[in-house]
Amino acid sequence: MLHEEDATFYTCASEAGACMFDTTPNDLMVAAMNTKDFDNLNLCGAYVKVNGPNGTSVNVRIVNLCPDCNEGHIDLSPSAFAQLADTSIGRIRVTWQVIDYNVAGPIQYHFKEGSNQWWTAVQIRNHRYPIYSVEYLAGDNSFKKINRTNYNYFVQSNPGMGPGPYTFRVTDIYGHVVIDSAITHVENGTIAANRSFLPANSITTHSLLSH
Repeated sequence: MLHEEDATFYTCASEAGACMFDTTPNDLMVAAMNTKDFDNLNLCGAYVKVNGPNGTSVNVRIVNLCPDCNEGHIDLSPSAFAQLADTSIGRIRVTWQVIDYNVAGPIQYHFKEGSNQWWTAVQIRNHRYPIYSVEYLAGDNSFKKINRTNYNYFVQSNPGMGPGPYTFRVTDIYGHVVIDSAITHVENGTIAANRSFLPANSITTHSLLSH
């Protein structure tokens, strides 16, 4: 879906945002999304192509929320905005859409500080498309959906997921599924998965999200 609205930039783009990803000082091609399109964190980690004036474009990763932005509005890092226009302009008209971004390596499971076998908090990183759902294989050999929190971790508690290792089933917004086994629990650590999501031409382009 192609959106058309204004783009601005925000000066604190180097800080951790609402998606609670680690800061990436060496990669500041990031952006904050308006509340409507942010869609309760569903757009966290999505890659978006932004088309600016005079044929310019830039790819950015969504890491933050812009609560005061109108629907369709995207708030870019200064570095990303500068790829489209001089920052002295401050505001430009753009179009943007979620894209299939060829990330390097498989998806990653990041366990939150304080995560343990009784309160297990995991975040999915390094994915082509936004994440629709995360499930884990429970003791009864069935997959259980893990609820996403307002700080962008999928948290299972009462009971937790146990000490691990875990089997996860991750679904992106286009219905493509990755199942990973033998994922060990490392508090405040990141575990590389065994698989990645397939590119766009291998899957349906109908989004599972409401919008």
